[in-house]
Amino acid sequence: MLETFPSAAAVGEACAHAVAACLKDALRTRGRAGLVATGGRSPGPVYDRLKDADLDWARVVVTLSDERCVDMSSEESNARQVRERLLTGRAAKAHLLPLWPKPDPAALAALTPFDAVMLGMGEDGHVASLIPGDPGLSQALATPDLLADVPEGLGKPPVPRVSLTLSALLNSRAIFLLVAGEAKRQVIDRAKAGDDLPVARLLNQAQVAVRVFWSPSH
Repeated sequence: MLETFPSAAAVGEACAHAVAACLKDALRTRGRAGLVATGGRSPGPVYDRLKDADLDWARVVVTLSDERCVDMSSEESNARQVRERLLTGRAAKAHLLPLWPKPDPAALAALTPFDAVMLGMGEDGHVASLIPGDPGLSQALATPDLLADVPEGLGKPPVPRVSLTLSALLNSRAIFLLVAGEAKRQVIDRAKAGDDLPVARLLNQAQVAVRVFWSPSH
């Protein structure tokens, strides 16, 4: 489950190759592909390589695992990072479905099951914006709805957010979890041992395969 790499660059190469393979398979078998991208530092090296993948990007729709409720021009916007780092080069032809403002639920549902889901993880064990301490976390982990609202005061920065629910994340064909540093590796170990963390809900289920890419540093 945990795949170890010497550097963030090596993670980027391996994960980009794996995600591209999922998208290629979807394009070949279904004629379209859906990718869930994510924010934070970890996916950057993946995007740097994935953007040049030899795909029919015009038939790929990219959405996000979660989003801060800020304008897309804000430096805090995950969509901005995806636009600037992934949706360039060959990947500029892909379509972006932002989570803020909230999309039409039917448009988001049409992407499911997602062909590939990319996620990071915090040292508190959160994935997407399924954050410990959120009074709505239990609902977000249990609801069949695709989206959950997250109040301000949680995460960094502590702004309101919208997140894919656990049900939405698991409505996918493959999940790729990007983890860096010894502290986060210990969180993975705790989650696999049974600690009640959001990431444990991903790791300790049999519905969809989860590959964890770990490197000692970003």
